[in-house]
Amino acid sequence: MTPKSLQSPSRLPEMDPAIWSRLPEELLEHVLSCLPLKTFLNLRSTCKRFKSLTFSPSFMSKHTTRGSHFSSFLLLSHPQFYHQYPLYDSIIGSWRHLALSLSFLLPVTGSNGSPSCSLLSSSNGLFCFSLPSSKSFLVCNFLAKSSRIVEFPSYPFAFESLAFVSMPFGYKIFVLCSKFSSNSVFVYDSRVHSWQKFDRFEPILGDNYRQEGVFFNGSLYFTTSEPFSIVCFDLESGRWERLDNELPGDLTFVRLVSDGENKLYLIGGVGRNGISRSMKLWELGGGRNWIEAESLPELMCKKFVSVCYHNYERVYCFWHQGMICVCCYTWPEILYCKVSKRTWHWLPKCPSLPEKWSCGFRWFSFVPELYATV
Repeated sequence: MTPKSLQSPSRLPEMDPAIWSRLPEELLEHVLSCLPLKTFLNLRSTCKRFKSLTFSPSFMSKHTTRGSHFSSFLLLSHPQFYHQYPLYDSIIGSWRHLALSLSFLLPVTGSNGSPSCSLLSSSNGLFCFSLPSSKSFLVCNFLAKSSRIVEFPSYPFAFESLAFVSMPFGYKIFVLCSKFSSNSVFVYDSRVHSWQKFDRFEPILGDNYRQEGVFFNGSLYFTTSEPFSIVCFDLESGRWERLDNELPGDLTFVRLVSDGENKLYLIGGVGRNGISRSMKLWELGGGRNWIEAESLPELMCKKFVSVCYHNYERVYCFWHQGMICVCCYTWPEILYCKVSKRTWHWLPKCPSLPEKWSCGFRWFSFVPELYATV
């Protein structure tokens, strides 16, 4: 018989079920909360108790205070990917060999073979899709594999602009309508699961406005068409307001970006007659004036305006983990600025994109959040 001291060190002692089955619940929660989040998620399918812990307030508190989180991603939506969403890992700086899929939520195509949904917006780990055939929106959390159907407030329902804002205790969906709803705004509040309609707003954004609102200090901020100005909509009161601060001169286009906390940025082209000769970044100062923060290097500016063909309606921007991302529907690369370092970069093209690609590139910030509630 081999003495225990001479047994192979690689051999682990067996766990006695009679002992571990009597482990107090609070100690089991404590042990599991020390696991990496990805490891714990893989354990959810082993028993009902582990699965229920996912939504236990005490476990959620232990796990979130340990700062356990996944990486952060830039998600690409493109017609040629057929509801598969390639992911670029912005922490390690490379494309991942995996893609998110909606197959666990709904069919990829409708009854007539057409796409059954389209991705509209993202916020703090949640995504908002439009399901026209179902006359509804779909809000989902890919990480938690949870979703909720939000029915359209009326039908037929045509909208020009949508903004999706995730908050600590829910989310809001802002929809701007001007075709069948007599210039109305609808706001859905997930805390009460209902829509609120705000009538007869001044059509200050113009017809066919497509830019998404930027959430800042409790309001959604928008830029108008020429002559450029900034307006905001208070999500609680439903009041519109036009800001009276002066914008920089000689702008050819303007876009807004918020860091989600206390900073608002403006990105714009500078030039004449609709031709941008340079691109600059401004930050809103304490005196409500715009302070120039950075200029895009000349060669990068020339490339960006050339891929846009000076059609700036195709340009959109968003914030992602300390980066301001500037995108164009017609181009497969992202131009981004690392705000803390004031440096500009190009994100490489997705390697799984077909050699002959079409337009329709939509990029989204994706920071997985297990406890973002739908």
